[in-house]
Amino acid sequence: MKFEPVATYRLQMHPGFGFDQAAEIVPYLHDLGISHMYTSPYLQAAAGSTHGYDIVDPAHVNAELGGTQAHARLCETIRAAGLGHMIDVVPNHMAVAGRQNPWWWDLLENGPASRFAGFFDVDWHSGANRWPGKLLLPVLGNHYGRILEDGELQLSYEDGNFAIHYHEHLFPVAPSSAAEILSTAGEDDGSKESRIKTEVTRLNHDPDALDTVIEQQHYRLAFWRMADTDLGYRRFFNISDLAGIRVEDKTVFAAVHALPLAWVKKGWVQGLRIDHPDGLWDPAQYFHRLQKACPDAWIVVEKILEPKENLASDWPVAGTTGYDFMNLAGGLFVNPASEEVLTQLYADFTGIQQPFEALVHECKHLVLTTILQSEIRRLTSLFEEICERHRRHRDYSRQELRRALCQTAIHFPVYRSYVSASENRVSEEDEHHIDAAIEGAAMVRSDLDPELFLFLKDLLLLQTRGALETELAMRFQQLTGPAMAKGVEDTAFYRYHRLICLNEVGGDPGRFTVTLRQFHTACARAQKEHPLGLLASTTHDTKRSEDVRARLALLSEIPDPWADAVRRWASNNARHRSGGVPDANTEYLLYQTLVGAWPIDLERICAYMEKAVKEAKVHTSWTAPNNAYERGLADFIAAVLADRAFCTDLENFVADLIAPGRINSLAQTLIKLTAPGVPDIYQGTELWDLSLVDPDNRRPVDFALRRRQLGQLPQLDPEAIMAGMDKGLPKLWVIRQILHLRRAHPVLFGPRADYCPLYATGQKADHLVAFFRGQAVISLAPRLVMGLNNDWDDTIVALPSGKWHNVLTGDEADGGAVRLQELLRRFPVGLLMKRK
Repeated sequence: MKFEPVATYRLQMHPGFGFDQAAEIVPYLHDLGISHMYTSPYLQAAAGSTHGYDIVDPAHVNAELGGTQAHARLCETIRAAGLGHMIDVVPNHMAVAGRQNPWWWDLLENGPASRFAGFFDVDWHSGANRWPGKLLLPVLGNHYGRILEDGELQLSYEDGNFAIHYHEHLFPVAPSSAAEILSTAGEDDGSKESRIKTEVTRLNHDPDALDTVIEQQHYRLAFWRMADTDLGYRRFFNISDLAGIRVEDKTVFAAVHALPLAWVKKGWVQGLRIDHPDGLWDPAQYFHRLQKACPDAWIVVEKILEPKENLASDWPVAGTTGYDFMNLAGGLFVNPASEEVLTQLYADFTGIQQPFEALVHECKHLVLTTILQSEIRRLTSLFEEICERHRRHRDYSRQELRRALCQTAIHFPVYRSYVSASENRVSEEDEHHIDAAIEGAAMVRSDLDPELFLFLKDLLLLQTRGALETELAMRFQQLTGPAMAKGVEDTAFYRYHRLICLNEVGGDPGRFTVTLRQFHTACARAQKEHPLGLLASTTHDTKRSEDVRARLALLSEIPDPWADAVRRWASNNARHRSGGVPDANTEYLLYQTLVGAWPIDLERICAYMEKAVKEAKVHTSWTAPNNAYERGLADFIAAVLADRAFCTDLENFVADLIAPGRINSLAQTLIKLTAPGVPDIYQGTELWDLSLVDPDNRRPVDFALRRRQLGQLPQLDPEAIMAGMDKGLPKLWVIRQILHLRRAHPVLFGPRADYCPLYATGQKADHLVAFFRGQAVISLAPRLVMGLNNDWDDTIVALPSGKWHNVLTGDEADGGAVRLQELLRRFPVGLLMKRK
């Protein structure tokens, strides 16, 4: 690694913010103290992509972002400023956007004979009984025959090529089929072109004849609803437009990574963020191959770790993208004393008493038996074929096999296991997780033969070997991740609203808080094992921004006033409810969201709530929208926000949370910037940012404003900075000062630095999060600040001997027992550095 990272700044690239716009803010990032610009994917994506994860051609940079020349300008600008560059790499899937994806187009045109047939994870036998040797394309808005007879499918001929059109979709015509059309059109050169067009017109006006042409293709066009049950290719979660690729194949790996690796070699890129490694066939194999290809690159992975789960020790990576840290740090600000009260309030208001773990199992079952049926179907067929080869198990019905697979996936406690067939490797952690899943599944499905579960366990642990047996073990690992992501993050998190600041990616809303000791233990481990992993607080995928969560955590400190407010609001707003809409659980989510994101306009809150209820899949969903419910919810929200009495009451309630919420945010920011790891700042969040889930968190960022405010900071004293609280100056100041300190003294925070907890003494000692870095820096952050009430009373910290300088105020302190009230007199958080 050329130089150790100090901090990353994540930018969301899209056609409205491309390479040249990113280059313009490089000086600002340098002045802020950032070491690495960290960009969303920017290889060629589907036209109009707003996120870049739908890559169609990894051989080119995205033309809509400015293309090759603008990309080169950006990279040279970054290098000239002395910054590094981290890019987002997507190895798991590609978008199947018609002709835009040359690999997919060739696959559809030539079928299994395509030179790209091995690039995609396709099961050509999935429809053996109904469409043998074809690839199902579920893109039609209705049944195929109806679409065909309504004239929505059309054949075209342009520039010597035939294609089939369906609205914005385009599909190739196989060479043999094209030759047959040409043969029918005749070979008279003088009128060849016109005769072909005449034949095309005839076919388009004859559904039977056009059907004959379409049936000759290597794909079968179908109603979109078939995707969840009969799809013949692995996809990203349940998104049929994103087809899984076989990056475990060396040829595919080389093609996908050619440009990123070339940029690393050229010195344009120093860091790689690897998207969704849990979708890969063998992540460990992938990371070893990647590390060998670029041994000096800084590699972090988007790995969602469940509480108590550890990053696989055999991955040669620096660490995760920081969701684990985000939930760890966020838990510090939730008051454990209020858990029982808030749990009871939630049950009383909504009638929901189901434990979160039980809800998780219910939601995973829902997605596995609906939107992930294709994946279960493929595994069941494989399991069935395996059982036929083992006489002790050949008499199980297909339904029994499917139920055993489903229930085991439901009870899988983490995203996936990482057994490796090529290395014949099963870790103790993998064995523990598989044991837990099998045991839980067998207990719930006592109607199934226990020996079936034992056989499945042997398969998953690679104890029963064979080509099909190995394939089942590896593919099962690619199923449990989507089941967890769609069942928990995208369903259960939108159904369970006890305290929604806990409903974050990688979090466990059933775990109410994090103790100081738990936090310090985790940080010490991070410093030892992954000192260069990212530390996140907001990302492009978070459900709520760090500042929204910081404010919502305060509800745990005022459970009784919160309960009174909820009951009062529900009583006031009962007159706005119509036809039982919204239900109490949705209403409870709405009130928390309004408190966390206020002020928020009607358009933003309605868009968020519509997404939330669709993700919850109770009254409506993306695939089966209930327009009446959604209209009723939107009408309720509009009436509530037009209700002056409610809005006044809401504003008065929120007014008491704004200042302590900001203190929470400053404390969280200080912790992130000084804990073991590399802090990551999501675009715009260096000032207060009350954004919700995407697309709300991808709104344009006013960088001109941030540049101006950053330039003003050096001339201001702490009092003036605190006076600019509404503008976000204190947060910007904390980030600037600490990042400049890290840049000037990298050894104090780097891989060789140490981490030591520091505990206060006194009546309010539990309100302080404090720790040493490098024996020369001390972080001091308050927590549970409403109970603290800006009064540390007799609480003290024992500073080592010597002189200590507060980087945030300029104040000096002598070693020994020092009162917190004095140390944090001028600024809510403190960072002390020992004078030499």
